[in-house]
Amino acid sequence: MIQSATDFCTSYTATPTSTSLPTWATACTASDTTSQILSGCACLATATPTSTPTSTAPAAIPTIWLAGDSTEAPGGGHNGTEGWGQYLQYSFPRDVAFVNNSAYAGRSARSFTREGRFNWIADALHPGDWVIIEFGHNDGGSPYPASSDNGRGDCPGAGNETCPTVYANATEIVQTYPTYLKDASEMFLALGAKVVLSSPTPDNPWETGNYTYSPDRFTYYSWLSVAELGGPSAGVYFVPHGQYAAQAMKNLGPAIVDANYPMDHTHTAPYLADIVSQSFVLGLKCGTSPLMDLLNSPRPFFYIPAWLVSMSFEIEDYAKGPVRSLQDVDAEAIANSDSSNSSPPPT
Repeated sequence: MIQSATDFCTSYTATPTSTSLPTWATACTASDTTSQILSGCACLATATPTSTPTSTAPAAIPTIWLAGDSTEAPGGGHNGTEGWGQYLQYSFPRDVAFVNNSAYAGRSARSFTREGRFNWIADALHPGDWVIIEFGHNDGGSPYPASSDNGRGDCPGAGNETCPTVYANATEIVQTYPTYLKDASEMFLALGAKVVLSSPTPDNPWETGNYTYSPDRFTYYSWLSVAELGGPSAGVYFVPHGQYAAQAMKNLGPAIVDANYPMDHTHTAPYLADIVSQSFVLGLKCGTSPLMDLLNSPRPFFYIPAWLVSMSFEIEDYAKGPVRSLQDVDAEAIANSDSSNSSPPPT
């Protein structure tokens, strides 16, 4: 049975020890109407990124800074892949918010810190800006032994553990993943920004031929960091991006998903990167972050991507008409739109 949108927004277990998220982590409940939940999808515009956003936003418009790895970065992991951050700009009106994709391929929370990339964002941001931090794909492993340290693996643990090592002929005190996230977040908060800590995107959940996904430890670390920083009352928010993206890929099915992981099980083709971006926005709409208030407004009728059509629920149209099935709404949308939108582009 395909998960309903209400369940999709409501139920989430972030930790391997089955600790549920607090109420501030997800705002959608079983009592919410389907149209409220789907309003998170109405603004998810599909577009092709034309270029990397410039580094300066127009005056008085907040900048949304992205810090992450190749799954988010311009150009993705190369070889025809793309990062989901390149599509986020299309979900925010240009006169309301400006997206600066400062994610960089091959980086972990540790190496992003060591190279001064968090500091670069801090030097450029202004009060009222947002920073979205999402790592995890390159943070595994260990700095020990130093002879095999690739400069990316964090110190194991969820607390203030440290791992002294030597990397690139320099002594380095390696911190845990939560420490890197919290240190960066506290720096941004002190400058008047708000922070979203996002869980990693999924590796191909259809890689084995059967759908498989479960949140990894970096998902738990992100949630834990938000909780320890004080949550929404402190201006820090959590988005379980991995779960939303995995659910979208489940609905897409193995053929489309496999075709859109062109080089490995981590890096997505542009079509799927766009879907992953839309999944993040849906996570915002089902959460408590006021960043959702900056999103594009929903339209009375909108094209529903194929991966949403199979969800088992009905939608009340925004003109307050009768309840109509998703298939009916989708058929009308296809009839009134470019038919090329009805299927994914070749990869």
